[in-house]
Amino acid sequence: MPKVALFNQSGSKVGDIELNDSIFGVEPNKQVLFEAVLMQRASLRQGTHKVKNRSEVAGGGRKPWRQKGTGRARQGSIRSPQWRGGGTVFGPVPRSYSYKLPKKVRRLAIKSALSTKVAEENILVLEALAFDAPKTKEFASVLKGLSVNSKTLVVTDGLDENVALSARNIPGVTVVAANGISVLDVVGHDKLVMTKAAVEKVEEVLA
Repeated sequence: MPKVALFNQSGSKVGDIELNDSIFGVEPNKQVLFEAVLMQRASLRQGTHKVKNRSEVAGGGRKPWRQKGTGRARQGSIRSPQWRGGGTVFGPVPRSYSYKLPKKVRRLAIKSALSTKVAEENILVLEALAFDAPKTKEFASVLKGLSVNSKTLVVTDGLDENVALSARNIPGVTVVAANGISVLDVVGHDKLVMTKAAVEKVEEVLA
């Protein structure tokens, strides 16, 4: 089983913690990771693009000239696609880009992401993380005590409002609950900081 150091909130090492080998010690599957990130990024697309087809552009109510006898090509409307100001053919319309991957694939992806962080020694586990009130300065001192100065994902066992508000104004820091952790979050941050309770919750869900 992989073993990582356990720190308190002031940044001092208080022991070690063993992580579940079936979650934090699997062989990372890069293809599955790629597919999971692609799926999540697709679901973030707004899909609000829109063009007007020939029935939606203004004008073109009557035939521009008679069918025969002019020597010109026959035309039915000045808003046909070949005309300047005409409608667009096969243009984008509002739609959802989201899709689903199989449950086993999604589970393997998050396990691969977590195992990669452990293998790269970019995971830190805290005994607990709590504040009496929202204090950005206190949260910054916690990160400083852990020698963390890069993009960091902080995972708590539940949604703690004081912790979330304390980290909100720190650039590059994101706080999520253990049940809301995603592959895109883990891959998109350099460091992963988890509370001991969050580790137990993740192990309980993914085991």
